[in-house]
Amino acid sequence: QAQLVESGGGLVQPGGSLRLSCAASGFSLDNYAIGWFRHAPVKEREGVSCISSKAARTDYAHFVKGRFTISRDDAKNTVYLQLNGLEPEDTAVYYCATDRLINCPVLVDTVITFDTWGQGTQVTVSS
Repeated sequence: QAQLVESGGGLVQPGGSLRLSCAASGFSLDNYAIGWFRHAPVKEREGVSCISSKAARTDYAHFVKGRFTISRDDAKNTVYLQLNGLEPEDTAVYYCATDRLINCPVLVDTVITFDTWGQGTQVTVSS
């Protein structure tokens, strides 16, 4: 059964960093684009980033402002999201997701419609 498992979340102070991991099992993700979206309480889900197959292209939501970096290690069947310069507004559950397509969608927000995602990992930014 195809699964994605996120990890790496936690509690950090404003300005801190975290590295989120998205490990795939039951399938090889090297041919697919992988996206990250987040869901905060009383807010809509929003796409954060996407990386296409072979890392040919990466996209980010406007609010990332150069703070986050998405990468992939296909040998480990894992995609990462490095979060730097975290702000309280980044507090949310972060999910990785795939629609088993090669390329990322034109709009990063489309990631929220992908049909396979994990259980999420909580990121809390607070002093």
